[in-house]
Parts: sequence; C-alpha cells; structure tokens
Amino acid sequence: MKSNGQNPLPRRHSVGVKIGAVQVGGGAPVVVQSMTNTDTADAAGTAAQIQQLAAAGSELVRITVNTEEAAAQVAPIRDILAAKGCRVPIIGDFHYNGHLLLTKYPHCAEALAKYRINPGNVGFGRKKDSQFSTMIEKAIEYAKPVRIGVNWGSLDQDLATHMMDENAKRSEPLSADAVMQEALIVSALQSAARAEELGLCRDRIILSCKVSGVQKLIAVYRDLAARCDYALHLGLTEAGMGSKGIVASTAALGVLLQEGIGDTIRISLTPDPGGDRSREVIVAQEILQTMGLRSFTPLVTACPGCGRTTSTVFQELANNIQAYVRSQMPIWHDQYQGVEEMTLAVMGCVVNGPGESKHADIGISLPGTGEVPSAPVFVDGKKVTTLRGDNIAAEFRKIVDEYVEKKYERR
Repeated sequence: MKSNGQNPLPRRHSVGVKIGAVQVGGGAPVVVQSMTNTDTADAAGTAAQIQQLAAAGSELVRITVNTEEAAAQVAPIRDILAAKGCRVPIIGDFHYNGHLLLTKYPHCAEALAKYRINPGNVGFGRKKDSQFSTMIEKAIEYAKPVRIGVNWGSLDQDLATHMMDENAKRSEPLSADAVMQEALIVSALQSAARAEELGLCRDRIILSCKVSGVQKLIAVYRDLAARCDYALHLGLTEAGMGSKGIVASTAALGVLLQEGIGDTIRISLTPDPGGDRSREVIVAQEILQTMGLRSFTPLVTACPGCGRTTSTVFQELANNIQAYVRSQMPIWHDQYQGVEEMTLAVMGCVVNGPGESKHADIGISLPGTGEVPSAPVFVDGKKVTTLRGDNIAAEFRKIVDEYVEKKYERR
C-alpha cells in the first residue's frame, strides 16, 4: 500500500518513529491503526482479531494490557501471529499499573512494538513521576517507542486544577474550555520533555491529545502541531456508532489531514453488537484514499439512484464488485504493483453512466428504467463490450481480473 504520488496536500514536518517495520512520521504516509476489543488474557481470541484487523489493512494494532493475565499472554499472542505469517506491530495500552506489568513480565515488554502511556492515570501524587519513569526506562531498555496519549476524560487532575487556579488569578480569565485545552497540550508536552530527560530519544515519541468533540479536536491538534515536531496520532476518543461515528471522524480528521497534521489515525467506532471490528479500519482507509493521501484498494464509484433507476441491479452490482476487489486485494497486492490505484465505476442509467464509466479505468453503465436492457463496458475510456443477461456480475469481474493481469506489472 503506497502513498499517492500525485497528492497535492502539504505535510507537517515531524520526527520519524519506527514501530516494528512501520515508519510513522518523518514524511512517511499516514498510517492506519486499530484496537482489539477482546480480553487479552484470551490469547487465541485476541490473536484471531488482530489477524482480522491486519487482513483488513490495519498497519498497527493496539491491545489492552491491564492485568497480569493479559500481560502473560502478550508474547504467546505474538508467537501465534508469527506462526500464521502475521507480523503486524502490536501496541500495549497501559493504564494505572503499566509500571508493574512491564517490570514483572519482561516477555510482554519485549514482545510489544510500542507502549501507550496515559499521563493522566500513570500514577498520582508523589508516585506519578516514579511510575512514569519506570515505564519510560522499560521503553529504553527494550528499545521501544512510546505514545504519550492524553485524553480529555482522564486528564491529569493535579495539572488541570493548578492551571484552573492560575487562570482564576488572571485579570481576564480564559474560558474553562480554553484552560482544559491548554492543559491537554501541556500534559503531553511536559510528559514528552520528561521522557527525553530520562533518555528516551525524540524519534521514539508519538503524542496524542484526544477529545470527543469535532471542533475541539481540530483546535487542540492545530495548537499542538504548532508547538512541537513530534509525530502525532489522530482520533476522536469516542467517535460513536454507525454513521454518526463515521461522519464525526471524517469531519475532524479530514480538516487536520488537509492541513498536513497527523501521522497515524484511528477511527474509534462503536461496533454493532457482534459487529465486525474491522469496519474502523475500512473507514480509516477510505478517509485517506478519498482525500488522495493513500491508495489501499480500488474504490467503486456508483450513482445514488433516482427515479430513472428503480431497479436495484446497479446497487447489487456495485456492492458485489466492491466486496470482490476488497477480497482480492491481498492477493493482488502481493502479485501486482499499483493495482490499489485502479478506479471502477458502476452506474445506473444513461444520464451520467457512460460519461462516468469513461472516466474510470473500468466502468459499466447499467440500464435504467425503460432503457434497452444492455450494459456497455468501458476500459481506459473506450467501449470494449456490452453485457446482457443474468450473468453480468461474473462477466464484469472477469473483465476486472483480465485488466489487472494486463495492466499492472508483476512484483
């Protein structure tokens, strides 16, 4: 999967960080991350979900490491994945007791590709610095990068209280929201500075300052990006369910990515009960691809339908083809160079159908209501055939396969 070489968007300069074999920041393409929702103590179940997320295209996968039982299974999870040929970097998410788990379970500390530390709950009072220091020292010992991830909902209360008190003394106090926004940024930057004081190299630090509101997230990251050159991880703390979560994530991340801000992204969708966790990966990919930042898989352009297209044929074919190219992409990616940039169009009537089909690498214009029951197919802007009958989907897939084989160089 590669960056779109024609991408016109600016990119903020950030220090590059290596996470396993994945490069984050330093001019590298924006990386897609996801997170499991399994009990990490269930090694088989967690490994299966990591493999599912990786197969969907997640380039980094975070897991919860919250108990001794979970920490004890991290290395076995890595080994299960390696035996299946899945080497996606695994990130350990620590809260409250990370200093203990990383110390007691060295195999866990070694197996993880990165640690995520939340400065708001790494420790409290006098224990905070020592427990934070322990985690940073373990990162140094095992040569692991760290994401210092500050969250609005678990902000360092001592810092927030201190800054609120200082604000109250001002002749013109800032709003509570403005102080909290500043506290998020200060917490991240102070923690990063402390990590560097302890000896963690700058090229092993990633920052995030997550909130749930779209406008707040944009404001926080604009400010944070202006004040540091650390690699930045983007995402709403909780995006929500279904279309709301997708829209909120797209609205927030689209603005920031357009401004060149962000080196990794995660779409924190609430899945439907028993739903597919990999949906968040697909949404992240589609945000990056529709913005022209990355190419992951051929995307299908399809018309929305209207009174001219009362048949569901074009909708069914569009779904069929999109599912087909996604299922084929792992195979194609290993065999052919550049196939992820192929464009497809499945259109529903004569109004825009032929024109849109000509603009795609491969396009088909299906008959609308009352039109002649035939479907012209265009390849590289030229009509090559007309499909008819009940086997259009299979015939169109065959045309796509033949195009891939002829058009793209083998690896």
